[in-house]
Amino acid sequence: MLLDENPATLIHHTIGNFNIHPDKQAVTRINDSLSALQQSRDLRMREAESALRKLSRNLHSRLTQHEEAVSAHDAGKHAAEMVELDTKKFRVAKAATELEIESERLESELEVLKERLADLEAQGLEGDEMTRREREMDDSTILRLKIFRSLGIDIEPDEVGNFNRAVIRNSRKGDVHVVNIDSKFSRFFYANYFWSTMQG
Repeated sequence: MLLDENPATLIHHTIGNFNIHPDKQAVTRINDSLSALQQSRDLRMREAESALRKLSRNLHSRLTQHEEAVSAHDAGKHAAEMVELDTKKFRVAKAATELEIESERLESELEVLKERLADLEAQGLEGDEMTRREREMDDSTILRLKIFRSLGIDIEPDEVGNFNRAVIRNSRKGDVHVVNIDSKFSRFFYANYFWSTMQG
């Protein structure tokens, strides 16, 4: 019988049924995602800084060339070169703005992931309070069903999961009784009825 087993064994089996491995894997995946996101962000920032420095050097070089060309060329050519430089300057500014927006977006994603990780760490390996209560309720229901079964009583659920039917077996007499449980009768009534049916 279930009640004859060692409580330490029952507790060990109950702990084994908690199945915290998926939660640990989820935390590992989040840590990996955070690390990959940070590396990607750092790489993009380095690439953006490198591109910006390169464009700045290019702009400086073009400005120097422009200054040298002012004395050797006419005003029309000078104006055209200025337009080209302004266009390049606009492109550089646009690229810098886009990189800044992307950086802010990545920082926002990182903050969201950090908050999610903090929530998971605060919940611990067993999950939040609601998850723990549901698990405890499920475990206690399973334990009660096992106790009933050890006494020769099978409690059967209906389509929506309510336990409203009991099958009572009397091994001494070889009898089987099917009882539909109605909420208008008390638990005390059914306990007495089950007991008398098992003993009868």
